[in-house]
Amino acid sequence: MRQWKVFFSQHMRWSSALTQALTLSVITFCVVLPLCCHRLLYSYYFFRFTYLNSMSDEVLQKSLERGQDALHFWQSGSPMESTRFSDVAQNPELLVTVVTARRSEGRDFHYLLQVMQQLSRIAGGCGGRRCAEVLLCDVESGPEENQDAKLLEGHFKVIRRSSQEQQANRESPNTFEREKRDYVFCLRQGWELVKPKNMILLEDDALPGEDFFRVVKDLLSRRFALHTLYIKLYHPERLQRYWNPEPYRILEWVGLGLVGATALLLSIPYCNPGSLSFTLSANHLIFFTLYFMATAELIGRHYLLEVRRISPQLYAVSPATECCTPAMLFPGNASLRVADFLDGSFCYKGNAKDTVLYRKARTTPGERAHSVEPNLVTHIGAYSSVRPNPLRPKLL
Repeated sequence: MRQWKVFFSQHMRWSSALTQALTLSVITFCVVLPLCCHRLLYSYYFFRFTYLNSMSDEVLQKSLERGQDALHFWQSGSPMESTRFSDVAQNPELLVTVVTARRSEGRDFHYLLQVMQQLSRIAGGCGGRRCAEVLLCDVESGPEENQDAKLLEGHFKVIRRSSQEQQANRESPNTFEREKRDYVFCLRQGWELVKPKNMILLEDDALPGEDFFRVVKDLLSRRFALHTLYIKLYHPERLQRYWNPEPYRILEWVGLGLVGATALLLSIPYCNPGSLSFTLSANHLIFFTLYFMATAELIGRHYLLEVRRISPQLYAVSPATECCTPAMLFPGNASLRVADFLDGSFCYKGNAKDTVLYRKARTTPGERAHSVEPNLVTHIGAYSSVRPNPLRPKLL
């Protein structure tokens, strides 16, 4: 008992670094962060049961309003001249091909019309010429037409399969294989029709951001783009955390902690209103490194990445992640190699096209694949055109 009293008298005074460290941790992780982050969707502190339903409904309502606005825009009959992309130039610097299919649910959201309206607007932001040529690839093979694609025929060049090809595609053994064949069809048609220097394939629910073309232009100017199979422009926000199997994120995480800890410990001798006892020692450096690492992870890496939007040069490029293909950039003639890789693989549940490409890039000698962060598109598709939909879509 006496030993414990001596321990507490020596180490639990406010002047003790241990007391200050414990106090700082409790205030940060039990008071400040819960108060500040309980409404941040991708934070560990997010109050899911309190806010998820209302936030999901709000996002759905905004998407519905954007969809109706886009419908009125394209139905107006006299859209701006800059929205007319039906005359596609040969050998453009960049071709954007949008893959679309009819949705049986969520048709009032008009995802395709939203995406095409945004593309038509931001494509004029490259001085006196377009930032890219745009193709619409309608892969609908059912008996009903894709009405949104039909509406856009007067403004964009629309490519479709022949009746015989549509019939053959309907006989695909599963959804994943049919989705892959659609992807390959759009890749090859875009290349054969236009012969672009670079190609982007967007799914019809991938809404480009305002800086989409500025960042793509910067990416293509970097040396790595000459030697990459593809660059992913989107990765789900919920999978962007540091606590993830991607090795480069662990390095980024530790580096962030070390920089934050070093900067704080170096500043304490010059600014120390709380009479803190921390010094630039090994123990204190380890503590603050872990402190900043935990803080960053609990807030959410997604929100730290958003700071990079200040400039296209700040967007981070890293080895490609596996999941999802809403927005893919294929430099040079890489789209042809991707089409060949996909053609040589059979897709099924657990081996979808994104998994096939990820594995090919990792196992094929000389091939590399990359991801860019933060995302260049927002995935607005609460209702899927190829998979079962929930009765009430949610953000998580």
